Amino acid sequence: MSQSYNRGLIEDFGRWKEFSAGMWAWIFHKFTGWVLIGYLFTHIAVLSSALAGPEAYTETLQGLEALFVVRLLEVGLLAVAVFHILNGIRLLMVDLGIGLDAQDKSFYLSLLITGAIAVASVPTFMTDVGF
Repeated sequence: MSQSYNRGLIEDFGRWKEFSAGMWAWIFHKFTGWVLIGYLFTHIAVLSSALAGPEAYTETLQGLEALFVVRLLEVGLLAVAVFHILNGIRLLMVDLGIGLDAQDKSFYLSLLITGAIAVASVPTFMTDVGF
């Protein structure tokens, strides 16, 4: 007879506080990877408007860029891409045996750099929107 382990309810969010920096890095890396895949399909859909002609493509881009929510999503996309890249480099270094004792610090540094780049990019993405 096998024993079972009571893992608790999925809604029990109290266990999340027990996650280490490494677990959060794994979760964020997976999440950002899926977001980038989703963006790829959206990007292809927008590019496909060029099949109707250059005017349709230009109108599509101008229409999207005029939306405030699209500008916010661009800032978010930049943050997602920067974190995914930095965390990927961090993982490469760990796999090579470099910085094994500073994994938590390098994860937090990745978050800090990502936040700084995202905040610094806001004026660039929010120009000509009226805000």
